[in-house]
Amino acid sequence: MDTFREIISVVSVFVLPAMIVGIPLYGLLKRVPVYESFVEGGKEGFGLAVRILPYLVAILFAIGMFRASGAMEWLSGALAPVLALVGMPAEVLPMAIVRPLTGSGSVAIVADLAAQYGETSLITRMASTMFGSTETTFYVIAVYFGAVGVSKTRHALPAGLIADVAAMLFAVWMCLLFFG
Repeated sequence: MDTFREIISVVSVFVLPAMIVGIPLYGLLKRVPVYESFVEGGKEGFGLAVRILPYLVAILFAIGMFRASGAMEWLSGALAPVLALVGMPAEVLPMAIVRPLTGSGSVAIVADLAAQYGETSLITRMASTMFGSTETTFYVIAVYFGAVGVSKTRHALPAGLIADVAAMLFAVWMCLLFFG
């Protein structure tokens, strides 16, 4: 297992630089005007950001109220015995609840956990792995489906939530395997 961890550690150093260099090079090889495409995407992104701002404010407000009311702590305490069955510390539950709602709220939770337990603690690593392996399902449905005028999402919400739960459980088990 230690050899596998060392291999993952070495490979992880090169992944991001390879993507930063590889994606533009691939575009150049395919004769795509990379810079112009990047600028055009930035313009579209700014317009989209303006359109989704009300949805984002509403989601962040609701999450802030949920946390400020103490309901998050109460829920974590109540579900601690159930979470222990799958190996998830109760301190990670806020991440599991907030992540499908908003990315920025879940970043704040990871930062809080890192400040409270340390960057290399199992709790912080588990929350960070959940952050990287799950999606902001409700945010995507509310914002992106709303931006393009889709009102009937059909199976998007159940499929997204099932994928989130599976990714969270897998994150817990992989962190227990690698760091536990």
